[in-house]
Amino acid sequence: MSDGLSVELAHYLSVSGIIFGIGIAVALSKRNAIAVLMGIELMLNAVNLAFIAFARLGGNFEAAGGDPLAGHVFVVFVLTVAAAEAAVALALAVLVYRRRETVDLDRITLMRW
Repeated sequence: MSDGLSVELAHYLSVSGIIFGIGIAVALSKRNAIAVLMGIELMLNAVNLAFIAFARLGGNFEAAGGDPLAGHVFVVFVLTVAAAEAAVALALAVLVYRRRETVDLDRITLMRW
């Protein structure tokens, strides 16, 4: 019985979709490399929220023969990949900034240094 104040799976997925949409908008509309990276991180965090919501509220995993921690395992992998992506991308952004003195993606030509 719902009292109208409970948070359900649809609420989490709605917030996840909104965050993912904001991440896409930021990644596609910005010219600054750091802002594009922030948009990608928003998208990864939206996927993490969806994974956790499905793991916690998505149904009875034991009855279906599934592992109840599967969503959490996916989140750990996504966080690991996101951390590695952020470290490598920020290192490249610092290198490009030192060489070109800009992080504007339209002004960077990577074919010649």
